[in-house]
Amino acid sequence: MTPDPSPLLELTGITKTYRSGTLEVTALHGVDVTVAEGEYVAIMGPSGSGKSTLMHILGCLDVATAGTYRLAGADVGGMSEEELAAVRNQRIGFVFQQFHLLPSMPAWRNVELPLCYAGTGRAERRRRAEASLERVGLGERLAHRPGELSGGQQQRVAVARALVTDPALILADEPTGNLDSSSTEDVLDLLDELHEAGRTIVLITHEQDVAARARRVLRLHDGEVVSDTAGVAS
Repeated sequence: MTPDPSPLLELTGITKTYRSGTLEVTALHGVDVTVAEGEYVAIMGPSGSGKSTLMHILGCLDVATAGTYRLAGADVGGMSEEELAAVRNQRIGFVFQQFHLLPSMPAWRNVELPLCYAGTGRAERRRRAEASLERVGLGERLAHRPGELSGGQQQRVAVARALVTDPALILADEPTGNLDSSSTEDVLDLLDELHEAGRTIVLITHEQDVAARARRVLRLHDGEVVSDTAGVAS
């Protein structure tokens, strides 16, 4: 019998409260979520449901007010700012709706940036950036700047950048929000391929057809998980 995959993400009783003067707003109410290594999970919810807050906590961009978040067994809540920065750089690959590419740099230079921050040598950075672009089908676009690429190609560069550090987790926040239908399919096909290769993917989206590509769908409402179901593609 094959053993169950190890949990990569473990959230227990996660609560997030924002305070401004005497005003308090609780965005998450005691959220419990476990994601195993190699899972492909979509998180859905309407505006104000708490999905962006949850994404920020998963990505170590924010910390919970209460509860415990373990990433690969490590308690994120007990980490220093320096340790959190290292986790964001080395353990998590981010893909955002806005791409966040530097317009003056060619594709390979954009992709190598996380390795620059990690102190990787120049030749190794170039080798890994080119290999990552090859992986997403842009081996012939290494020297193209973002303005010379379509929206779908720019998002593929962003995915290559997310992959270049070989992270434990790919965290994609509305990755198809700025793309046409054809480019959306291309990027979702790429995420499917990464999942099939064993990557753990958490996808934040408000679009039902995008979420359906995941193998598991969590729905948030008013800061609570209201359903946890298998995706259409599972």
